[in-house]
Amino acid sequence: MIRLKKLGMVAVIMMTVTLCAQAQSKVYFTKEITPQSLVKICKALGCTPTGRVAVKISTGEGGNTHYLKPTLIRDLVDEVNGTIVECCTAYGGTRQDPKKHWETIHEHGFDSIFAVDMMDEFGQIRIPVKDKKHLKYDIVGEHLANYDFMINLAHFKGHAMGGFGGVLKNASIGVASTAGKAYIHSAGKTDDSKLAWTPEYIAAGKTQDDFLESMAAAAQAVHNYFSGNIIYINVMNNMSVDCDCDGHPAKPELQDMGIMASLDPVAVDQACLDKVFNYEGKPGDDNKPLIQRINRQHGTYITDYAEKIGLGSKKYILINLDK
Repeated sequence: MIRLKKLGMVAVIMMTVTLCAQAQSKVYFTKEITPQSLVKICKALGCTPTGRVAVKISTGEGGNTHYLKPTLIRDLVDEVNGTIVECCTAYGGTRQDPKKHWETIHEHGFDSIFAVDMMDEFGQIRIPVKDKKHLKYDIVGEHLANYDFMINLAHFKGHAMGGFGGVLKNASIGVASTAGKAYIHSAGKTDDSKLAWTPEYIAAGKTQDDFLESMAAAAQAVHNYFSGNIIYINVMNNMSVDCDCDGHPAKPELQDMGIMASLDPVAVDQACLDKVFNYEGKPGDDNKPLIQRINRQHGTYITDYAEKIGLGSKKYILINLDK
């Protein structure tokens, strides 16, 4: 045992820095993508959801078939007596208008099985952000305040703007209201969804890295809002280069890989990225298109920046539940 009182101040500081540098988050993995394996990996985290539990997913754009199906997630939602939570989009389509969004939710079978809450249907609130480089606050659906615990249940896949979508995107863009999404996409320049997408405004307002940094800051805001009462799960199936927000996504060229889960959102997204980038693809099971989409948008930078602002760690220990 080291007796700290015998060490000088410099030695104590150096030892603390070394211990922090060696810190690794636990990420759990299973190849099985079943209702039962979702419950199993959730329990493996050793963190029991209590109180009013929000299960944040993407219910999928109209026409999309790659979103996490109600039949897959049903056992997990029932296990925690959870409510499916969503927010409206900021780009038109079938989910920006609440009425159309409810129709899409019904068409995809969610409200027939679960309690569903469109958190920004009637309003929005601002929650604090720790990293104020771009955002002064995070704008989320007002019903976020109704929940004590969140299960961030993300579908890991590509994304046209972020490069990829995992738990960090699901916490940031996913929990943001329509105005909040515009605010993040414009890196804090506007919360007007009509302005955020105009080429002139985007060219004058932000860089790609500004957007990724804003997503990381918003994800941290939601994480801190729940004071640690949040768990993160990525389901690696139907990994198209396109997101569930795309009504006509490209066909997945990479085979399903499994489920990752952690209490650390940075670690679990990083573990999924590593899984994809280190995979030895073959004809009919090709990781190159997804890697190209991620690299095109500098997508991996989000975990770099999220680690930098203290949201989590890119260093992790992978625990295989199948062994």
